[in-house]
Amino acid sequence: MLPTLCILLICLSSSFLLFIRATSSFNLSLPHQHPDPEAVAQDFQRRVNASLSTRHLLSTQVNDQCITGNPIDDCWRCDPNWASNRQRLADCVIGFGQGSLGGRGGQIYVVTDSSDHDPANPTPGTLRYGVIQNEPLWIIFSTSMAIKLRHELIFNSYKTIDGRGANVHITGNGCLTLQYVSHIIIHNIHIHNCKPSGNTNIASSPTHVGRRGRSDGDGISIFGSQKIWIDHCSLSYCTDGLIDAIMGSTGITISNNYFSHHDEVMLLGHDDRYVLDSGMQVTIAFNIFGEALVQRMPRCRRGYIHVVNNDFTYWEMYAIGGSASPTINSQGNRYVAPADPNAKEVTKRVETEEREWADWNWRTDGDILVNGAFFVPSGAGLSAQYAKASSVEPRSAGLISQLTMNAGVFGAPRDNSVGISNPGINGGTSTAGTTNTGSSGASSGDGDGDFLGMIFGSGAPPPTSNISIFFSLLIILILYICMVTNNGARLSFPLLLVLL
Repeated sequence: MLPTLCILLICLSSSFLLFIRATSSFNLSLPHQHPDPEAVAQDFQRRVNASLSTRHLLSTQVNDQCITGNPIDDCWRCDPNWASNRQRLADCVIGFGQGSLGGRGGQIYVVTDSSDHDPANPTPGTLRYGVIQNEPLWIIFSTSMAIKLRHELIFNSYKTIDGRGANVHITGNGCLTLQYVSHIIIHNIHIHNCKPSGNTNIASSPTHVGRRGRSDGDGISIFGSQKIWIDHCSLSYCTDGLIDAIMGSTGITISNNYFSHHDEVMLLGHDDRYVLDSGMQVTIAFNIFGEALVQRMPRCRRGYIHVVNNDFTYWEMYAIGGSASPTINSQGNRYVAPADPNAKEVTKRVETEEREWADWNWRTDGDILVNGAFFVPSGAGLSAQYAKASSVEPRSAGLISQLTMNAGVFGAPRDNSVGISNPGINGGTSTAGTTNTGSSGASSGDGDGDFLGMIFGSGAPPPTSNISIFFSLLIILILYICMVTNNGARLSFPLLLVLL
């Protein structure tokens, strides 16, 4: 009986150990993770080229100024009655965020009150009251307003913030938090001067109020969330990141935004060892990375990041960085290097030796490199296989100025410092040598100079987990018990090798 029991225990333990090892080395699926990210990238380019072709055709016939060649804008801006059909905007998202519904199908909720007096019991008519409701809502604003938050604004799923037709500024403590939610659209909003806050009670739904710890001071914090679209916003002067997406977030499009006056612009990925971020998929398109930016445009861990048709007009340290074997697909961007001869490289591998990152899939396709800028490809990106495999080439790089001409909030100054007292980059606080104790899991002195990167990829498996070690020791213990017993001696050495 004992040999049979030993064999059963060993088989069960070995099977579980193999399962643990398998799940740590393969890309675990996330909700809304696309099975073929390359197909999404190619579809994006097809849409851009179709819009550019339409613009060229119309320009030879009529002077149609609403057709820009930007497929997102051309989707809705040519409709003179767009304000009576606001929810059509949800049809216009492309890239990995495609399918983000926001509040489509829900009622229009009008923000009439710019106050934020009680985050635990928000007043009807305020923005906070709208974003925590359980049903889908399309949130608009009765007039231009500045909303100074007391604490982070926690969203419920299926919400759109639509700032078209008004000049809306969101600032203050905490700013926007998307945690374990889906189907969020944030459009045409100024977000700036966001500071850490928390250690207080905040409502996340009409029936739930929870105690929140201290936030990082991100402009927009995306945590374990999917189907997110951030479009035509202007972001600057926050304490931590302007946009951070971590902890298994995926299905994200960040488009037509204007980023300025900030150090660590964008973080994608929680921690090098966080396996679920291997399923992160983000499209970064038609954005302008403007004045007074330092690094992380973005800095990524794991995941697949498609950086396409952006205008990188300024950086001090680097533009794109990453660690933990992300895949970066850079197509049709314009990279303008700074005057500093030591900062010409677009890319940065963070705290990783070349023998490790040589296999990472970082590629450049149709990018324009200006003022000595250079992109260091690696892995499969060193070959021409992608250009040959795809029938869609990023021919639009030469039209970057046209594609990004409306980046940021429509009709408003791109520099949020207009009429606002700004204390400086990252709120005027130097981050050198300090540690970020927030949820992002990154420190401001993490050796990359806090470099962010665009990433696609399988990601290297994390170190052997404590669970794996435990079950390995358990198998050894079972073998020892079986071998030292009289009946257990019947287990032959060859059999033990087979079982292991």
